[in-house]
Amino acid sequence: MRNDSSALPSPHPSEEFPVRVVSLVPSATELLCAAGGEHMLVGRSHECDWPPSIMDRPSLTRARTGKGTPSEIEAEVVEAISQQESLYEIDAERIRALQPDLILTQDLCDVCSIDLNSVRALASSMPDNPEIVSLNPTCIEDVFDDLLRIGSACGLESEARKTLAQMRERWWHAQDFVNAYVDGPQVAVVEWTDPLYIAGHWTPDLVRAAGGRHDLNQSGAVSRRITPEDLLELMPEKLVICPCGRTLEEATIDAQALVETSWWSLLPAVQDSQVMVVDGNAMFSRPGPRLITAMEWLTSWFQQRPELHPPDFPAASFA
Repeated sequence: MRNDSSALPSPHPSEEFPVRVVSLVPSATELLCAAGGEHMLVGRSHECDWPPSIMDRPSLTRARTGKGTPSEIEAEVVEAISQQESLYEIDAERIRALQPDLILTQDLCDVCSIDLNSVRALASSMPDNPEIVSLNPTCIEDVFDDLLRIGSACGLESEARKTLAQMRERWWHAQDFVNAYVDGPQVAVVEWTDPLYIAGHWTPDLVRAAGGRHDLNQSGAVSRRITPEDLLELMPEKLVICPCGRTLEEATIDAQALVETSWWSLLPAVQDSQVMVVDGNAMFSRPGPRLITAMEWLTSWFQQRPELHPPDFPAASFA
């Protein structure tokens, strides 16, 4: 990977960078910025792309897997895991040059970003041995807690608490439109299309808060592989296709391949034109602030409340 020290921010602490932060996971970057710490960010992963204003920070990681169809990507991932190979490369030399005080990473999914052991090995080899904050959220409350953890590590406790209060207020406001005494629609959120994976972790929390049911997986459970028969048994009334790490355009192409299967047209959601394709990379895959926006969008759809629909939400009806 290219090492261009002239493009790096100054490695010396200053008033502009009171705590020098390197974030190696997109959700952590979004949480840091939401807590008012964007000015502390001196380096990011190649996947950290939100908010757009952080794109001038140096990219410090690279994916070893290439672009392709869902089945091709799945095969690459399975092969790498079987060989005990990392799916990502980290620019250790460049990170050392940045001299971070704090490295934000994760221990939730080796497929999603650099693994924790690699980050620990790098940090231990650095003279100042930077602090590591590793995130491992499995539900929406864990995401809220991670905001406070990052705020505490960066000296932004007050700002993080204010941001959390605003996030909870938006969550509760959307829930005001949900009748807790009425069974909502049966929903399936598909996180990968070939093979099929049903979303887990925090996604069932979003569905239930919006007034839906997500019986194929529960809050806190890992995303799991399912069969077409599982979907046919569930008979979902609403279907969300939001492949992990895929853009809206890519997700639409992925969904089109499902149309050619024998079981697709048998789903009630398909028959009633209740299928939505979403930019999962932005709105569902990352355990950060935009999950609140995803929940507001789900509520606007489930409860037929267009006033709740977030502006420019990256989703499209799929017929």
